Amino acid sequence: MATTLPFDGGPTERVVRSQQLEVGPPEDRDGRRTWTVLAPVTERGEVIGVLELVLPKEPDEDDTAEIGALAHLLGYVVIVNGRHTDLFEWGHRTRPLSLSAEIQQRLLPGPRTCEGGSFTLSGWLEPAADIAGDTFDYSLERDTLYLSISDAMGHGVSAALTATLCVSALRGSRRRGASLIQQASNANAAVREHATGNGLDDFVTGLLGRIDLNTGVLQLVNAGHVRPYLARDGEVGVVALPSNLPFGIFDHTVYARVGLELRPGDRLVLVTDGMLERNAENVDLPQAIRASASLHPREAANALADSVLDATGHALSDDATVLCLDWYGGNDEIRSTSAGADVMRASGPTAG
Repeated sequence: MATTLPFDGGPTERVVRSQQLEVGPPEDRDGRRTWTVLAPVTERGEVIGVLELVLPKEPDEDDTAEIGALAHLLGYVVIVNGRHTDLFEWGHRTRPLSLSAEIQQRLLPGPRTCEGGSFTLSGWLEPAADIAGDTFDYSLERDTLYLSISDAMGHGVSAALTATLCVSALRGSRRRGASLIQQASNANAAVREHATGNGLDDFVTGLLGRIDLNTGVLQLVNAGHVRPYLARDGEVGVVALPSNLPFGIFDHTVYARVGLELRPGDRLVLVTDGMLERNAENVDLPQAIRASASLHPREAANALADSVLDATGHALSDDATVLCLDWYGGNDEIRSTSAGADVMRASGPTAG
C-alpha cells in the first residue's frame, strides 16, 4: 500500500521546489541518534521523486554530494525500469482513471518537463470527469524544439480516440522530418478521414510550434485554438495570432504559420479552453500568469491549473491543460546542473 504525502510546504515539497538536498535535524530512533536526508530525484528538470535516507551520523559535504549524485542516478534507474512495470506509474496515481483518461495519459510525453540550455518547458493536464480530449506534446532536437497543444471535441472514449488520431499524425509527420505546415495538413487529413468515414463531426483545435534554439524564432500554426499568452517585462498579453480552421473540418485546408521572436526572460503559456470555461470566469488568467512568474514552469503550470480547479470547486466540465515555456536565450546559454535540474531556475520557497 502506497502512502500519499501531502504537499504542505514541508521538507518534501521544499526539496521538490528548490531541487536542493535537505538534511533534517537529528532525531532519536530506538535509542539511536539519526539524521534524515532528502534528495531530489530528477532528470532534465522532470521531478521523478525524492530519495529519503536515514543515516547514523550527520553527513558532511562529501556525503551530501555523493547522496545527490546517487539520487540523480536513481532517476535513470526508475526511467529504464519503468518500461517493464506498472509499479512506478501506480505510485504516481492518486485516483483510478477511466478508460478514456487511460488513453489520454498514454498520449502525453513521458516526462512532463524538459530543461535545456536555452529554455525550460513544462506541461500539466487536469482531467475532467468525462472529457479526455486534451493533449500536449514536445520533441527536442539539437537545434530545434517542437511543441503542441490540442483539444479534441467530444466526450469520453470518442474524444480520446480522435485525440489519438491527431497526436499520432503529428508525431508521425514530425518524425519523418515534415515541415510545421505539413504536420498540420497531415493531422487535418487524418481527423477528417476518420470523421467522414464514420459519419462523425469530430474535429480538433490545436497550436503547433517550432523554435529555432539558435535564434529564438518561434513559428506557430493556430488550428482554431485559444491564442497563447506571452509574459514579457512584467506584462502579460495575448499573442496576435490569426486562426486557421481546426483539424478535421474540411478536406485540403490550407494552414499558415506566423513567426514570433522570443526574447530572454519571456514566458509563453499555451492553454486549452478548459482553462477559460464559464465556471472559471472569475479567474483572471493574465494576473495568475503574472503571480506565478517567479515559479519554475513545472510549478507555474500546476499553479495555473489549480487556480481553475479552485474556481470551479474541483468540478471541471472540460479538461484544463497548460504548457509553459521559459526562454533564456540562444543555444549558447549554459545550463548548470550536477543532479538533474538547474537550481538557479528552481522555484523559491513556499509562502509562509
